[in-house]
Amino acid sequence: MAYVYIITNKNNSALYIGVTNNLVRRIYEHKTKTIPGFSAQYQLCKLVYYELYSSITQAIEREKLLKNRHRDWKINLITKQNPAWKDLYADICF
Repeated sequence: MAYVYIITNKNNSALYIGVTNNLVRRIYEHKTKTIPGFSAQYQLCKLVYYELYSSITQAIEREKLLKNRHRDWKINLITKQNPAWKDLYADICF
């Protein structure tokens, strides 16, 4: 299994798109700023969107497609699945 995910900051002003094989672990790493980089620098730790794929190859293809879309398209994608832009992390930690 593989995931494509989008995280943002508390103001929803920046977006980060990533891919992982363990969504809970990866979002935890963003929340605790375990790995330095763009997400840590811009305080991106709110999971607002994710998709599940059966292979990492499919997830990487989707990640590339999402990264090439305009910001408004990404905002619409998130809003359709998560209208309140709530942090979905608690929903995946079962």
